[in-house]
Amino acid sequence: MTDIQTVRKTVFDLPEYFPKVPLALAVALALTACSQSPASRETKGGAKLTPAATEARRDLAAPIAKPAAPAVPAPAPKPYQEPLPPRDLTGQILYQSLLGEIAAERGDTGLMLRAYSELSRNTRDPRIVRRAAELALEARNPDYALEAAKLWVEIDPDSPSARQMLAGINVGLGRFDDAVPHVAKLLSLENENLPAALLRLNRLFGRSAEKVSSAKTVETLTEPYLTHPEAWFARSEAASIAGDPKAALSAIDRAIALRPNWELATLQKVQLIHSDNPKAAIELMRVFLEANPEARDVRLNYARALTGDQRYAEARREFESLRRDFPDNLDVLYAVGVLSMQLGDFDAAVPSLQALLDKGYAEPNQVRMYLGQIAEERKRAEEALGWYYTVTLGEHYLPAQARIASVLAAQGKLDEARQNLQKATASTRRERLQLMLAEAQLLREAGRPQEAFELLEAAVAREPDDLDLLYETALMAERVGKVEVTEAHLRKVIAKKPDHAHAYNALGYSLADRNLRLEEAQSLIEKALSLAPGDPFILDSMGWVLFRRGDQAGAFKYLSQALQSRPDPEIAAHLGEVLWAMGRRDDAARIWREAVAQHPGNEALNATVKRFMP
Repeated sequence: MTDIQTVRKTVFDLPEYFPKVPLALAVALALTACSQSPASRETKGGAKLTPAATEARRDLAAPIAKPAAPAVPAPAPKPYQEPLPPRDLTGQILYQSLLGEIAAERGDTGLMLRAYSELSRNTRDPRIVRRAAELALEARNPDYALEAAKLWVEIDPDSPSARQMLAGINVGLGRFDDAVPHVAKLLSLENENLPAALLRLNRLFGRSAEKVSSAKTVETLTEPYLTHPEAWFARSEAASIAGDPKAALSAIDRAIALRPNWELATLQKVQLIHSDNPKAAIELMRVFLEANPEARDVRLNYARALTGDQRYAEARREFESLRRDFPDNLDVLYAVGVLSMQLGDFDAAVPSLQALLDKGYAEPNQVRMYLGQIAEERKRAEEALGWYYTVTLGEHYLPAQARIASVLAAQGKLDEARQNLQKATASTRRERLQLMLAEAQLLREAGRPQEAFELLEAAVAREPDDLDLLYETALMAERVGKVEVTEAHLRKVIAKKPDHAHAYNALGYSLADRNLRLEEAQSLIEKALSLAPGDPFILDSMGWVLFRRGDQAGAFKYLSQALQSRPDPEIAAHLGEVLWAMGRRDDAARIWREAVAQHPGNEALNATVKRFMP
């Protein structure tokens, strides 16, 4: 069955080719078209009426949508004089025009199509035929639209607009062979605008569900133009859309061979190789920039790729270079500020972030959060509070309230911190719950886990089926020794959400840590690991349960992997204990010393070290 939405998108989504005509304007157009001769139709009451076909743009109208690629400007339409037959306005023409338009306005598709079908055949006026095709598409009747478009091309075979409409309808219907001669004709008319038209080929064919057929059609259409690098680019893009990366890469290499300094082709190749080999993609951009230092779009993508590869210092240098080129680009300024923050260069980060606020950055609350975090890192509590208090309602509001509470608690103002959370604005039940969980976290960090547990249990009594609340309460119950509550809550979470990896992990670790039902504990942790492969905390649990079961080599493997993935103090405590048991006491002591230096206040780590190295 034909997807009419595809047909309508193929035709109507192309910019301004086929604008919808209001009823009054359509009637006026019909009357004007029929009542005036070619010599006298230019003016009517002092207003110029431009024939529809003089609005012809090329079928391949909008620039291709490549990430960060430079836009290819759409060529200006060539003047085209539509051949309009001289005709007097007759009563029959006026009647059928009004009948068709009124029927269309009232949704009487059958009457509209019959009226315009007869009017199109009798007048053979291209404007009336075009209007018939438009209305047919709006009425979701692609078959009639196709017939009207064919009649239009028959009447005016040199009309770019007619061929564009006919090609678009055929592509939307999946009739690529029927579309080819019309698109080929359009390409042959482009002359100096041919490169831009080739780049836009996939805008026409790429939306089709028949991706492989679309790619073959693009190959056919580009065959006469293979001396143009744009033809190879179009082939590469079509092959990529069709899921043939090898052909896409081969084609883009041909384009680059024809134009080695072409940014757009280089970015296409980067996109093609990045998922399989991100380092090769980064190197490709680096080499290109050495030869083309002014290639700003490649430099922008290079800087982003370096950030993704966690090469922050190099990324910041590239963004700094871009900032010199784009002093008013807020996204570049944002990147410089955040990367400087990531590198701990707060003296560089703060001015960049404050400049964003001065220049009206679209996400000021995010910037205020960063400035608050920097102030916290600098041990400037009052400055941090000042930034957090300026965060307004939105996605950053609740995190800001949690930071305010944390800063106040660190100043010894726990009661004030709790009051701040209790008074914070919460527009939904979920937001109120998040604030309550933050309050429980404060109590836990303040060494008052029993109060935190009681706060959470009271909330569970009100919200017995909230999975997040059940999970957090289970963890707090473990801390206060209520292991039966821990197990009951976690099993309820698992029953309601069988893919909750951390619930399996928490239950398995709870059993393993108490040296109970170790086979069941390992089974639970294995299930968690299958749901979240590579999670460092689940890897830590697996190492710990293996250690409890006497498998020191297996425990060392998992715990080493976990610590490498995330340098967490409790993971370090576990790995050190395993090394100590294996007789590698110097290695254990080294890991503990490094962890204590980074996390001097961690209770579990300090307790482990004290147990083995009093």
